[in-house]
Amino acid sequence: MNKPSNARVLRRAGTLALSALIAWTIAGCASVKDQYAASADAQQRAAAELAADAKAGATVDTQATYLKLVDQMQKEDLWFASLAHIDALEQRWGISPESTRVRADALRQTGQAVLAEAAYKHLLTTPLESAGYRGLGLLAGARGSYAEAAQLLGQAQRRSPTDALLLSDLGYANLKAGRLEDARLPLMQALQLRPDSAQAQANLALYLEVTNQQDQARALMDANRMPEATRRAVREAAQQIRVLPPSPGPIAVFPSAIAEPATTPLTLKRSRWSGTGGPMQATASVVEAPLTLNSPSRGTP
Repeated sequence: MNKPSNARVLRRAGTLALSALIAWTIAGCASVKDQYAASADAQQRAAAELAADAKAGATVDTQATYLKLVDQMQKEDLWFASLAHIDALEQRWGISPESTRVRADALRQTGQAVLAEAAYKHLLTTPLESAGYRGLGLLAGARGSYAEAAQLLGQAQRRSPTDALLLSDLGYANLKAGRLEDARLPLMQALQLRPDSAQAQANLALYLEVTNQQDQARALMDANRMPEATRRAVREAAQQIRVLPPSPGPIAVFPSAIAEPATTPLTLKRSRWSGTGGPMQATASVVEAPLTLNSPSRGTP
């Protein structure tokens, strides 16, 4: 067999070297391209994260939006956490009537009654004095001082006359204080202003039970599909109120410059549960949520 000449060997080696160089070049280009794509993906992810952070920061970039965040936390019963955010809010924007209001509510809900009372009293000299009187009334109710609670809630109601839950609280406080006639008007107003309110429905049913209008109370509870546990609670509360001693006269805690409104006859729209008539007639609606006598965050304890 003839040995390959030196020229052929050199040509073959050159061809192999050129092929290797081309392969390396192609691989190198692919590697650079892959690195570029990975780098672009990383940059896009980083940009997206920065945009998300900026958006999150923007949601609390003003005092009003931060207050909305705190309000939402309190609606979800995150009272302790809301106190921490109120501290942060006031460090950034200072103390305001609105921040004092949410702080007072959080202090009350976390069992810090003395501090809550001081905060509510601060509100009495601000545009939010209605919230101040309301909070003081709820604190009085928590102590079992229902006559005082009714007095304070009445002050709040005169400043916020269309607040349905406040009216329901006022009616409930009057019931617990043994002032049945004083309870009737605010409870009827509460139900017509907020016919879907479980609190307003239950408190009016309680009034009907206490005043021996059991048929209408039953019709109201049936119309709103109240569960048996709520009906039992209403009946038990009514029994407790029936044995209360007569309530003393009004207690002058925070005298108001606003005169007491004159008592006028109440004319209400007839509804499907009002039966054969009588003094208690109001619009009712069907709700599916479980009912309680009073909302923990809004009702008189």
